[in-house]
Amino acid sequence: MKAWVFVEESQGNPAQIGLEMLSKSRTLADSPAAVYLGAGSEEIFDLLGSHGAHTVYHMTPDNHLPTAAAAAAMADLADTERPDLIMFGLTPTDRDVAGRLSARMGRPVISNVIDVHVDGDTLTAVNEIFGGTEIIETAFLAEKPHLVVVRPKSFPPEPTGPSTPNVVQVALPDVGAAGTAVITDVHVEEREGPQLEEASIVVSAGRGLGSAEHLDLTRRLADLLGGAMGATRAVVDAGWVPYSLQVGQTGKTVKPDVYIACGISGAMQHVVGMKDSKVIIAINKDEEAPIFSLSDLGVIGDVHKVLPRLIEALEAREH
Repeated sequence: MKAWVFVEESQGNPAQIGLEMLSKSRTLADSPAAVYLGAGSEEIFDLLGSHGAHTVYHMTPDNHLPTAAAAAAMADLADTERPDLIMFGLTPTDRDVAGRLSARMGRPVISNVIDVHVDGDTLTAVNEIFGGTEIIETAFLAEKPHLVVVRPKSFPPEPTGPSTPNVVQVALPDVGAAGTAVITDVHVEEREGPQLEEASIVVSAGRGLGSAEHLDLTRRLADLLGGAMGATRAVVDAGWVPYSLQVGQTGKTVKPDVYIACGISGAMQHVVGMKDSKVIIAINKDEEAPIFSLSDLGVIGDVHKVLPRLIEALEAREH
């Protein structure tokens, strides 16, 4: 099995999901390769090597949107190197490149994948459908390479130790009008404290909080616990918090040690983004709320009464 992992550069570092997929690729192939889109550096290439990349195909973008050119370069490279599998992450850039590569090569792409395994010569992708309520396995029968788009947090990023990969520079071709869009500005939202995707404790707010003013309760609780704040899509759509805090099918996937759901009913679109948390605590006044069916600890009560008492107790411990 010959496996490639597409890794984009994010704020000067390899995207976390790229390292997760590289770690998984070691169980599928003897000599995995990373296809790296970014400025790159010796330090970055060594990091990719420590997670399993024996070869790094390095593509350096300019100030144009690089996805069309990256897909074209990968299609040409795949015709020569003949990989069996190419893995992408469930991020905007990865999905864009995967879709373009699928169209160029005439190959199907399986999305929302949570596992990949090989049985003899058959590659099977495991993915979630219907908001994570059903899991299906799809065996690839089409011509190689097989393309999959993987959900974040599906595999742990596990370095094996120092390793220096072979770096191959790959030029981005001229793709005509498809490559003329120019990146004029990149906005990165700055947040203090633990980042949502990496936090060991996440406190999430649902519409049960009632208003944007009451979100101070979840923010304060997250601060006291040394965690990060999240939210449901309903809270984001209401304009109470930015999209960067959304947890769920169309937001971020989190896997903290403790997930505290405050005023969240438990719609499957939200659950798919947090169901793999180690411990789930739910606070909701509706004892029939679906969130209680997957909670390790359920508190039936009004969040406007429960959270202030909890915050008061935690603040007392600080003094």
